[in-house]
Amino acid sequence: MIAPNQRTPENGLKLNYQIHLEIGFIISLLILITLFKIKFNPQTKIHYTQQAQETVKMEDVIQTKQTEAPPPPPAPQTPVAVPNDEVINDTPISLNTELDLSGPIALPDNPPAQPKADTEENDKNTIFVVVERMPKLIGGLDNFQKTVEYPKLAKEAGIEGRVYVKFVINEKGNVVNPKVVRGIGGGCDQAAIEAVKKAKFVPGLQRGKPVKVWYTMPIYFKLQK
Repeated sequence: MIAPNQRTPENGLKLNYQIHLEIGFIISLLILITLFKIKFNPQTKIHYTQQAQETVKMEDVIQTKQTEAPPPPPAPQTPVAVPNDEVINDTPISLNTELDLSGPIALPDNPPAQPKADTEENDKNTIFVVVERMPKLIGGLDNFQKTVEYPKLAKEAGIEGRVYVKFVINEKGNVVNPKVVRGIGGGCDQAAIEAVKKAKFVPGLQRGKPVKVWYTMPIYFKLQK
C-alpha cells in the first residue's frame, strides 16, 4: 500500500492537471488577443481600372415625303366640222295650258269585258293548286286505308312507311293520272296507286263551280305487331 505523502510521477500529473489546464487557457486567450490587435497592411496595392464603355451615336432618320402625282389631263376632243350652209328650222310648239273645269271631262273607255263563255272555258282547262273549297275524300282517310292491300313482299321484308301520291281530281271527283312522288318500294308504291284510283272525292269549287285541282295524299303501310 502506497503512503499518501509518497509522490510518484503519476501522482504528480494528477495533482498538477488543474493547474496545467488553466495555464493552457490563459496562453490561448493571450494568443487570440494578440492576433486581433495585429494590423495587416499589405505592401502591394492592387488598383482596378474600369474600361470606359463605347458610346454609340444614333443618327436621326429623316422621313421622306411622298408627293402624289396629279392625274394626266383628259385627251382633247376632236372638233367636228359643221357646214356653214346648214339651216336649222325652229318649229313653234303650241301648248294649250288652259283647263276648263266647267265643261265635261273626257274619261278613257273601260276595257272590253271578257265574254262569260271564255271565262268558263279557261276554268275547265286550268288545273288549280288552291281553290275556294278544296276537294274532300268521301268516307275519310281511315276507311280509305282499309282498302289498301299490303304487298306480301313488303311484309316479308319488313318494309314500312308512307307513300306520297300526287294526282288530279276532276270536276266529277274522280282521280286522274296518279303518280308516286315519294315511295318506299317492295310493291307498296304500286299498291298505293291502285288504291288511289278507286278513291272518290267531293270536287273542289272555284266561284261556286267544280274545277280540276292538284292533290297529294299519303298512304300508310304499317305492319301489325
